[in-house]
Amino acid sequence: MENDQPQKGRVTGVGGIFFKSSNPEDSRLWYSKNLGLTTNEYGSLFEYREGSDPEKIAYLQWSPMATNTDYFEPSGHSFMINFRVKNIERLVDQLRESGVHVVDDIETYEYGKFVHILDPDGVKIELWEPVDSVFTRLYDGKTTK
Repeated sequence: MENDQPQKGRVTGVGGIFFKSSNPEDSRLWYSKNLGLTTNEYGSLFEYREGSDPEKIAYLQWSPMATNTDYFEPSGHSFMINFRVKNIERLVDQLRESGVHVVDDIETYEYGKFVHILDPDGVKIELWEPVDSVFTRLYDGKTTK
């Protein structure tokens, strides 16, 4: 049954895990050597297939970041979670209507749209409407599978 109303914005999966590290480079090397992650300057890009469309490749970013990063601000926590979403504009409208603290405006990049919110504990959450094909082109299989 077709619905004439725009689809609600929603989370579709985890898009990334970001955490503070006293030495991000050593962390990346340790995870590569000991756990087999394929790493790059940002961490590791995990490749998987979407459950609803197994022909589509999707990605999850794992990134150790310097302890003095301001990327998690205004949160004081040492980690941040990124969620993959659909209909980011609609989702942000819904969140604002529900009184959720939306930290910034939606930003658009070649690889997707981003916005940040705070959860009730003050953890910064990154919402990402991805364009996975960009990563497929940029990393050409140099991902953790």
